[in-house]
Amino acid sequence: MTPDPYPGTALIPAPLLQEARGDSPGHFSLDERTVFDAGPGTESTARWLRTVLGAATGLPYADGTGPHAIRLRISEEVARAHGPEGYRLTTESPDAAVVIEGGGPAGVFWGAQSLRQLLGPDAYRRAPVADGGRDLPYVTVEDRPRFGWRGLMLDVSRHFMPKDDVLRYLDLLAAHKLNVFHFHLTDDQGWRIEIKRHPRLTEVGSWRARSKWGHRASPLWDDTPHGGFYTQDDIREIVAYATERHITVVPEIDLPGHSQAAIAAYPELGNTDVVDTTALTVWDTWGVNPNVLAPTETVLRFYEGVFEEVLDLFPGTFVHVGGDECPKDQWKASQAAQARIAELGLADEHELQSWFIRHFDRWLTARGRRLIGWDEILEGGLAAGAAVSSWRGYGGGIAAAEAGHDVVMCPEQHVYLDHRQAPGEDEPMPIGYVRTLEDVYRFEPVPPGLSPQAAAHILGTQANVWTEVMENRSRVDYQVFPRLAAFAEVAWSALPAPEARDHADFARRMRTHYRRLDALGVDYRPPAGPHPRQRRPGVLGRPLEGTPPIV
Repeated sequence: MTPDPYPGTALIPAPLLQEARGDSPGHFSLDERTVFDAGPGTESTARWLRTVLGAATGLPYADGTGPHAIRLRISEEVARAHGPEGYRLTTESPDAAVVIEGGGPAGVFWGAQSLRQLLGPDAYRRAPVADGGRDLPYVTVEDRPRFGWRGLMLDVSRHFMPKDDVLRYLDLLAAHKLNVFHFHLTDDQGWRIEIKRHPRLTEVGSWRARSKWGHRASPLWDDTPHGGFYTQDDIREIVAYATERHITVVPEIDLPGHSQAAIAAYPELGNTDVVDTTALTVWDTWGVNPNVLAPTETVLRFYEGVFEEVLDLFPGTFVHVGGDECPKDQWKASQAAQARIAELGLADEHELQSWFIRHFDRWLTARGRRLIGWDEILEGGLAAGAAVSSWRGYGGGIAAAEAGHDVVMCPEQHVYLDHRQAPGEDEPMPIGYVRTLEDVYRFEPVPPGLSPQAAAHILGTQANVWTEVMENRSRVDYQVFPRLAAFAEVAWSALPAPEARDHADFARRMRTHYRRLDALGVDYRPPAGPHPRQRRPGVLGRPLEGTPPIV
């Protein structure tokens, strides 16, 4: 892979404005005289920057002022021009080595991320390599994000990711100026968060005896018991780590479907009049599970208790409740469920699901929070304050936005990073449509034809990573990267229409970005195809052929 001869021009995501100054591509170097001058509100960014650059360069970076300083400031002028996440970065000004001015603390942090990129790939190493990570071009950068919600959803239920790996992913999100981490903590295959009043959720619900190896149609199994969970102190650490990086963590607690792990732990949560819930175990395969929560007051009180502890751990506005893929067969067969439908005056089982969602929408709203769910929560009537994650395509998001509800666009046909990256037999456990790096780069979160009023309800976009066929960190890396870099540019940068985007320039900048990922130890898919160790020959996937539909 040929290095980019001008890595200082290789910012990803692409900034709003980047101008070289002086003898382009001239540069100067940080050295032992370089100090940090952190103004009010920028202290956490200075702490982070000193840590990463100190490790990479071996320089001390003491506090100080003067012509060799890296000066960090919050600027009302930048706030007016670019908002709280915007920034202006200038190198080698008359009275400082670097000046980063942010519209708010987050803007300063994103400017610091750009500074690290400008210093070259060696600035991402944990120990010095010669004099790498010290050279800066003479440049001015002004920037701001297109969307306020720039997210990644990581499923740790199907395959558990240890805490340190989660912290690593938060660093990778921050390096790409992504600011939402959607944490998918519960599902049929495992419950991953400690709930002190319901200890069996993790004692029983966090472990399964074996795992399907490959797609659910595969005849292969991994007979190693699989599991794990995060203690409440782990969660506090993850949230604090994210907050330092200006990332909001949105927890997901699935209901009323995707709940077999919870029912295995507490059988009374299931539809006991139609299935022997005491015989259920944590599910060991993939797909849509028929075992859903019973529509009882017991279940409501149980999950209210769960959410009380969740709210204590996650201070952000949004709480995700799932709401997707909830089969209605058990409710149709359950006399208790049918009696509840009649008692509530509901039309059918779809309205019963809506009743679940509306209940928790009211419950969360009363506590100053907002519910968000997958687009199935539109079925049976959308709860008044709910926001929608539009995953089955654009359609649910369009309907929700036109009705005045906030939307995060994450259509599976375009930004499900568990889908395969290329055709051919070398892709490990190939799932879904082919979505190349260029395909993701040409994804557009706001569908054409949406009214301006509705478009204002598009909070932003996120890429989703479901881990049924991703058994460890390396497999997640392979599916997520390098496509997350393209997605980050879509979410952040002011790009033209998809067909007019300059993919050749993005590919040029990626030559440098691959070297950053190498320095970070990311096990990405190489442009020429997977390394032999990244393949999974003979393990069945579920590839879909052709171009994904626009729905």
